[in-house]
Amino acid sequence: MSNKLLWKASPLIEWMQCKDEGRDVERLHALAKEIEEHEYTTDSSFGEAAAALVGELENALILPDFPYDEPNELEAIRAARPAKRHELPQMTLGEDDLLRRWRGAWEGRMAGCLLGKPVEGMRSPTLNKFLELTNNYPMNRFIRKSDFSEQVIAEINPWMDSCWGDNVANGFPVDDDLNYTVFAMDLIRRRGKAFTSEDVIGGWCGRIPAFATFTAERVAYRNYIAGVPVPACGSYYNPYREYIGAQIRVDYYGYIHPGNPEMAAEMAWRDARVSHVKNGIYGAMFIAALIAAAAVTDSPLAAIEAGLDEIPEKCRLRMYVDKVIALWKEGRPWEDAYHTVQQDFDEFTDYGWCHAAANCMIVAAALLWGGGDYGKSVCLAVQHAYDTDCNGATVGSIIGMMKGIDAVSEEWRTPCRGIINTIVYGKGRVTVDDMVKATLDAYRL
Repeated sequence: MSNKLLWKASPLIEWMQCKDEGRDVERLHALAKEIEEHEYTTDSSFGEAAAALVGELENALILPDFPYDEPNELEAIRAARPAKRHELPQMTLGEDDLLRRWRGAWEGRMAGCLLGKPVEGMRSPTLNKFLELTNNYPMNRFIRKSDFSEQVIAEINPWMDSCWGDNVANGFPVDDDLNYTVFAMDLIRRRGKAFTSEDVIGGWCGRIPAFATFTAERVAYRNYIAGVPVPACGSYYNPYREYIGAQIRVDYYGYIHPGNPEMAAEMAWRDARVSHVKNGIYGAMFIAALIAAAAVTDSPLAAIEAGLDEIPEKCRLRMYVDKVIALWKEGRPWEDAYHTVQQDFDEFTDYGWCHAAANCMIVAAALLWGGGDYGKSVCLAVQHAYDTDCNGATVGSIIGMMKGIDAVSEEWRTPCRGIINTIVYGKGRVTVDDMVKATLDAYRL
């Protein structure tokens, strides 16, 4: 397999990734920018130059003053967790209570995703102006197409054909965030709780079309069908290896392990490692563990701390999320947390916009400042851009699991009508009723 042919992604993103991993690559920045400008040229020499550059970047040494400890293997990750861990209440929920929470999690995930789906890709200046023009700033409801004036249409023309809160037809529209949740349900049904990483990516290849995957997942998919095994398929020529993709795939593992964040995080690790490394893996483990914890605590902070307990104490993702927690404990306004995200991750680069840590910061902030209120929390997750549909879905899932279906009011549930459309082979169109029953079946395994 030719490296020249494999390299179809941004050399500049690879440079940013390697720099954040602590590699000695500053001297290669100018070259990465130059090759980036010729990314789609027909001149084959630039493909060769890009492949050579990526090889040099990935072989660069870690700087001796790099302060983080970021292993990829499960036992090493567990050994690097905090020595002092937070205690959660004992799991005492009966099945009736769990059913209400699972329904809240599924419905909450759908509604939060739909809230952010039509504005995915908008950067914050555009999004905030758009919300103001539709009388929805601060955000407090779905964006409705019926809100659009001629001025609004002129402002957001590329987004006009999106699924807004009042023009959804036939249930929740196909979206990768719910594709992966339904896929995880089907994976457990087919392979059981002892599924392997190979079961995950092999399942993608058999049940999810390649072009329904994005960034790190698409690279891993391509690598795997070309013969690159797990876990190398997740890192080989994959500049997106610390993006958000893995953490949008793992909610179901939290659903089926209420009160057991460690086991939820382990399943998330088995899933995430097929496409991600380091903080891309930790984002998935953090979210799955947080959801498992949310079943047994009403405190967003306690759930977040339980999630952080499952990842290395000295990793970048934890450091960034800890910044958000510190601001909340100081009584600072939400805007201060959001400005901190902007300072650390440039939303006008794909790398900053889609990084696992940036979006985990937004999830944590939305949970903390949202205070357990479903509508406020999902609106905070979406209002200030970055990966809007993913963050809305994740926060909606967490609050639904924490508070149950009664927290997800009828106004949020009405557009999707309890129906999920997916592109997962053999599943297609499913209902929340079916998914809740499947979640109970998996829990009982």
